[in-house]
Amino acid sequence: MLSDHDVASCGSCGQRIRWTVTVAGRRQAVNADPNALGNVAVYRDGVGTLRSRSLSSDRPDVEAYERRYMPHVATCTAPPRPGRSSRSMPQQRAGVRPVRWQGWTR
Repeated sequence: MLSDHDVASCGSCGQRIRWTVTVAGRRQAVNADPNALGNVAVYRDGVGTLRSRSLSSDRPDVEAYERRYMPHVATCTAPPRPGRSSRSMPQQRAGVRPVRWQGWTR
């Protein structure tokens, strides 16, 4: 069982979360308590960093050193904040960007 020293609170909804690092090196928030219905396996590596991986059809079960957690995105009660990826319409182009000259001289 993990200790509570690495538990933080979500900035949107205030629930208890833990920050993990995925296999790809990105940060992922999971709920602070293990959940049998979760689809993320979390473990602590040799340096003390919480690592996570998604449970897939290749490796659907958790290993002996892992615990099953629910990703916080699936249970966050606050609406998602608008950001880069939540753009509903593509950005309008304002004009033509000038092309850099490729060594031409006049």
